Amino acid sequence: MELKKWHQMDVEELQHVMGVQSQQGLTEEEVEHKRTLSGWNELSEGKRISPIILFLNQFKDFMVVVLMGATLLSAILGEYLDAVTIIAIILLNGILGFVQEFRAERSLRALKNLSAPNAKVLRGGKVNIIPTRLLVPGDVVLLESGDRVPADVRWMETNSCSVEESALTGESLPVSKHCQVITEEDVQLGDQKNIGFMGTMMTRGTAKGIVIRIGMDTEMGKIADLIQSTEAQETPLQHRLEQLGKILIILSLALTILVVVAGILHGQPPMGMLLAGVSLAVAAIPEGLPAIVTVALALGVQRMIKRKAIVRKLPSVETLGCASVICSDKTGTLTQNKMTVTSIWVGGRSLEVTGDGYAPIGQILEKKQPIDLKNDQGLRRLLQIGALCNNSEIVEVTSDETRGKRKVKDDVKDTTWDLKGDPTEGALIALSSKMGMNSHSLGSLYQRELEFPFDSERKLMSVIVSHQGGRLIYTKGAPDVLLNQCSHILWGGNIVPLTGMMRQQVLTANESMASGALRVLGTAYRELRPQERVESEADAESQLVFVGLAGMIDPPRREVRDSIATCRRAGIKTVMITGDHGTTAEAIAHQLGILPRGGISLSGQELAKLNDDQLDAKVDQIYVYARVSPEHKLRIVKSLQRKGHVVAMTGDGVNDAPAIKAADIGIAMGITGTDVTKEASSLILSDDNFSTIVAAIEEGRNIYENIRKFIRYLLASNVGEILTMLFAMMLALPLPLLPIQILWVNLVTDGLPAMALGVDQPEKDLMEHKPRGAKENIFARRLGWKIISRGILIGLCTLAAFWLTLRVAPDQDGQLLKAQSVAFATLVMAQLFHVFDCRSSRSVFHRNPFQNKYLVLAVLSSVLLMLGVFYIEPLQPIFKTVPLGFREWAISLVAAGIPTFLMGAGSVWGGRKQRRNGSQRIIANSTKISA
Repeated sequence: MELKKWHQMDVEELQHVMGVQSQQGLTEEEVEHKRTLSGWNELSEGKRISPIILFLNQFKDFMVVVLMGATLLSAILGEYLDAVTIIAIILLNGILGFVQEFRAERSLRALKNLSAPNAKVLRGGKVNIIPTRLLVPGDVVLLESGDRVPADVRWMETNSCSVEESALTGESLPVSKHCQVITEEDVQLGDQKNIGFMGTMMTRGTAKGIVIRIGMDTEMGKIADLIQSTEAQETPLQHRLEQLGKILIILSLALTILVVVAGILHGQPPMGMLLAGVSLAVAAIPEGLPAIVTVALALGVQRMIKRKAIVRKLPSVETLGCASVICSDKTGTLTQNKMTVTSIWVGGRSLEVTGDGYAPIGQILEKKQPIDLKNDQGLRRLLQIGALCNNSEIVEVTSDETRGKRKVKDDVKDTTWDLKGDPTEGALIALSSKMGMNSHSLGSLYQRELEFPFDSERKLMSVIVSHQGGRLIYTKGAPDVLLNQCSHILWGGNIVPLTGMMRQQVLTANESMASGALRVLGTAYRELRPQERVESEADAESQLVFVGLAGMIDPPRREVRDSIATCRRAGIKTVMITGDHGTTAEAIAHQLGILPRGGISLSGQELAKLNDDQLDAKVDQIYVYARVSPEHKLRIVKSLQRKGHVVAMTGDGVNDAPAIKAADIGIAMGITGTDVTKEASSLILSDDNFSTIVAAIEEGRNIYENIRKFIRYLLASNVGEILTMLFAMMLALPLPLLPIQILWVNLVTDGLPAMALGVDQPEKDLMEHKPRGAKENIFARRLGWKIISRGILIGLCTLAAFWLTLRVAPDQDGQLLKAQSVAFATLVMAQLFHVFDCRSSRSVFHRNPFQNKYLVLAVLSSVLLMLGVFYIEPLQPIFKTVPLGFREWAISLVAAGIPTFLMGAGSVWGGRKQRRNGSQRIIANSTKISA
């Protein structure tokens, strides 16, 4: 057991514990011995399920069992075409599920690709390049800019070393590393400056380190283990459909048995009633429901692709529609992941900078007016220092050269600017470029002679440049440190002594920028005397002339604030989860409207001190989490889920993957997101745009409402069929419908109209409602009552039409066939009228019935199919139908229209009453206020 943690050990103690000399490295014998103890430096994929087992698991779902039962019933009736169709549906759903799960399991293999393929290691006093898989604890590794860290290492030597850790910690800027001891015991991942983590990238300098953890013991390995141990959540839609299947099978069988028993007791032939009962059972169980759901979701997916969202799992669109919380990463998701200078202080003046990102587009303003650079020596000097005391480069690229390899038309130019180097330096180059002072034009006038690289202890960087026969020192760095090296200041275009009052003005400006979450850099310079020799940092960085300050930040995306406001109106809470410092996170959260008055911001250290019960008690009041680890993100998601929220988790880094997998819906960034995050997600944003999530929410809500629409339609229609038969048996009437007619009604009305409802347009106020509860029943919001009441009306009206026709000559066989034909027509038309009611949560009068052209075409097709069995002579003996006259059609259409008229009129009257009561409440409240 470790007495000290790795970051607390000095270099000598570290070498002693690991049994290695930093100048020699391990011997081959020591390597083999250590490998027997620690294994290989690779991430395990856990226990992999056989593809065959994975495929067979798709057929355990309850609705699949229901479908298999429907297949058996269809075969008994001799409806082999129906049986084959149902089997095809089962196989199609199974294949879709298998493909989705098989692809999801690739997330760990993508994670393995983040490990460097080779590593430079010191063994037996010699430098070797070996596969990273062969590293063992105690190996001495050598790294330089551009290398990927091959394992978790404790740094022994660093030289201007910076590491990009955003994929692991969420830190938006490269982290300066050192080899000094950190005395605190509990240090967050992002603050462990003397440790390098597997999979992160060296962006600057060189370093030597000792491997302290490999494989699954690394921080990256812990994330891999979290992905393995985190179970994917069953979506609300899957849960509700399973509930629905159980309800349907029980009710359908119970009512069917009741119809058969009632018919036999009233003298109907047992075999005829048995066939009628089986037909009713097949009709009552909407075997096409899973297929219609799949098609509705698939069409929703196509619409989402047009709106820049790629869906990896079909039910995820619907799930996002009921999200009540969006947990969003900050860097690259809410912000651009591009450092941008937004504020300048020079010579006592505060200036504003417009434009964002690395594009050379923007202005420098003073009191909202553009600056004239020709007459501003101080600003011109600051821009020169920023561009020349710099080792980074911004490259202009076209669409096919970008990281995302986006394909555009040949005649379309999609120009972007990519940074090669440090984001902070990139911000300074972009600033100079906005004023026409790019590094290329300056480089032809200023030649670099010497560089003193940035050092985490000095916190300064300096270069010596020659210009027009003279030489200058340009320096940038931490303002408080830089001020101590300055004796003068550039003020009003003149070099004047740096007084105590002026020094205080600089510090005040620095504090003001920092309080706004800006990263602040100071700039200074000095003209060298002829023949003056500069041999060290101390020689260069003294007696400097202070020029000014540049404040920069990773700016919020422009469209995000409006998107968050839309989420708020829709009853969806947005939570920021980031590895950045609390001050920066809170500032961005305030700018975007995430952090309300009274809202809580919590750090990772504070979160670690809370147990699960304490976190659950206050999680609804927390809007910002800063300096958090992957384990923290997972805890936050699970706490919100325990509070009953449906959680959407967005992110782009490896550190987001476990929480994304555990969330009800995981959302990955398509451009900046890692492969690991994408493979663990359900939804990928191809434009990395937070506003696309709002579009996905709207689409998800509409899809769920459309699913409720066709469930309402199918079940009310099926209840009407069952009750028509049940009421007739209870009244000792003849069979109003024959088994073949029941099956034909099912075919005519259940297919195309229900499918057309699945692509219905959203209602206008869709995004003005709070998200439905995570545990809401599919029949909530009076849907169950609408189904039962409409089913009863359809059953009664169909039976009434049957009885009115039959009573003309009840003892004649021909009249019975005519009455059954009328009942058949009435049932079909009542259902087709009802399909238009289902488009609105209120009534048919609230929406234009011709808006959904697919529904109109589907209804017309169903009417033609129905007319075919009446007027095509070869079909009449098969379906036991006769042509209907004017009187019979009048009875049928009036009876079929009564349910729609009654329910529509009732809805209109109820709506007026509700609005009248609302007006009375408003008047009463106004009266109270006046009093």
